[in-house]
Amino acid sequence: MNVSDAISRRASVRAFLPEPVSITAMQKMLALAARAPSGGNLQPWHVHAVAGEPLRELLALVKARGPDLAAGYEIYPRDLWEPYRSRRFQNGEQLYASIGIGRENKADRLSQLAKNAELFGAPAGIFVFIDRGMGPPQWADLGMYLQNVMLLAVEQDLSTCPQEYWALYSNTVSEFLGVPPERMLFCGIAVGYADHSHPITRFRTDRAPLEEWMSLRGFQ
Repeated sequence: MNVSDAISRRASVRAFLPEPVSITAMQKMLALAARAPSGGNLQPWHVHAVAGEPLRELLALVKARGPDLAAGYEIYPRDLWEPYRSRRFQNGEQLYASIGIGRENKADRLSQLAKNAELFGAPAGIFVFIDRGMGPPQWADLGMYLQNVMLLAVEQDLSTCPQEYWALYSNTVSEFLGVPPERMLFCGIAVGYADHSHPITRFRTDRAPLEEWMSLRGFQ
């Protein structure tokens, strides 16, 4: 598999089979992903992979406690502007439409949203932390690490779903994993084998046309 194929195949999957992820597969992709670049080679990522009984205990605790009083960080800017506002709205509409949930069906929309806190049934989860003192450059470095993880998962026929949603449960996850307070949870990643029989697995997001965001100059 080449890089282009892995990028094309990667998608945020929201339905998984119960088949477990091997420790060999998990360790391989987390370790190789650390070849991601980072300014000054700081390598600002702190990664916790959880599966089996520990994962069941964590998800049960999350369900019992509910979300934190405040998210660990502001996931989206307030008063999101165009074209980002429309892109986010369209993404939500298309996602729910893929499983037959209309805009007026708030109960089923909330039920689907709550599946984030179950890792969408994935048999493994990755929780990624960064030191609170780090700035935007290190957050960008962390993003490059995460992309590596997801592309390496594709190489192993695994699927993933990166979830900033876990910022709503930062305190519970940090406490369960014994993470020191100077580190903050950025995201969780659901990891497993996709359930291709579920209609939501066929959902794919659109991408903006190139002329909206790309400028090329001086090329022959």
